[in-house]
Amino acid sequence: MQQYEKYKDSGVAWIGKIPKQWNILKLKFLFKDVSIKNRPDLDLLSVTQDQGVVPRSMVENRMVMPTGNLESFKVISKGDFAISLRSFEGGLEYSEYEGLISPAYTVLKSQKEINDNYFKFLFKSKAFIAELQLSIVGIREGKNISYEELKYSYTPIPPLIEQQAIATFLDDKTSKIEQTIAIKEKEIELLKERRQILIQKAVTKGLNDNVKMKDSGVDWIGEIPEHWDTVKLKFLGNAIIGLTYSPNDLCDPTEGKLVLRSSNLRNGKFVYGEKENVYVKGRISDKLLIRKDDILICSRNGSRDLIGKCAIANTYDIGHSFGAFNTVFRSKYNRYLFCILNSNIFKSLSGSFLTSTINQLTIGNLNSIKVPIPPETEMEQIRLYVEAIEEKITKAILLKQQEIEKLKEYKTVLIDNVVTGKVKIG
Repeated sequence: MQQYEKYKDSGVAWIGKIPKQWNILKLKFLFKDVSIKNRPDLDLLSVTQDQGVVPRSMVENRMVMPTGNLESFKVISKGDFAISLRSFEGGLEYSEYEGLISPAYTVLKSQKEINDNYFKFLFKSKAFIAELQLSIVGIREGKNISYEELKYSYTPIPPLIEQQAIATFLDDKTSKIEQTIAIKEKEIELLKERRQILIQKAVTKGLNDNVKMKDSGVDWIGEIPEHWDTVKLKFLGNAIIGLTYSPNDLCDPTEGKLVLRSSNLRNGKFVYGEKENVYVKGRISDKLLIRKDDILICSRNGSRDLIGKCAIANTYDIGHSFGAFNTVFRSKYNRYLFCILNSNIFKSLSGSFLTSTINQLTIGNLNSIKVPIPPETEMEQIRLYVEAIEEKITKAILLKQQEIEKLKEYKTVLIDNVVTGKVKIG
């Protein structure tokens, strides 16, 4: 992209050099802190980092409605900006609406003729937010600042006609980037759906499309090859509830045994980290130590969606224990059974055992689940097929995710460079 013909030093570290015709101004000369209250007749708005200041109906995860009167809530008008002076990692939020917002926010109203959209991009740019983090936070301990401090921050000021041109350019470019990201996210979802369809077909119908079929007698399975059986899990292996321990049993990593929990299960694998790991002291029976090919299942959790997620143990996972909100299933067929238990089929099936009061998959529930069982030679072929599908689609998803991250990074850099005049738009 092009640069401007002539630059000058802005004298402000985060802004750097700016085009010769641009200026810089302190926020106090552009915006004033307004605090209009006693308008309980206005609609209540929500301040969000991704949508700006919007009606509460537009926010999916709405906070609880405030009780009592709204006299203390602040009025915000179309064209105003809002910022939380306790938590400003998201920058300033623009309002397209008139209404009320929490008194915890500061409302900024422009004092000069400006292009709102230019400042929408500027105040959400990574460069501007980084300046808030570094310079404002340095003024006091913690992140609680006041507008008296904020108003001395500098911003670049292009001529009004350039503000409009920059806003129009960034509206177009960021919209196209977001559309591309949305397409790639949809492609990821389609890949995941495709993976589940292929796995479900393999574990319920086999790999031979010409084989004779019969009714399995189980709704979620449907028809299976004529020479297959359906068997309850309790006849294939053992389900074991994990270790019960108290907060007094917790200890440092060097003093005890790692106890795996729901947080250690992600995308069919065990994950380890400072946030996920918990260590417990005391003797733990061999039965409660992970063995190779054990399937660890989240069987109790505050979130219904997490019930049924599982991972299969590899060599690195051997010897750890597991907590009481998890269940290990142990059998010689686990490499095959994991293809079923790690699928959406099992997750939807495990959900049928939940109640309105308890989110858990009991050993009795687990043992009663019927699964399709082919001869062992076929079982191995299906396992290898499913693992190949998993590897291929996982790589494709990873590539899409990397492309999305690059697009997001490009969008961030583009906005930073354009709003500070480092590049000239056409």
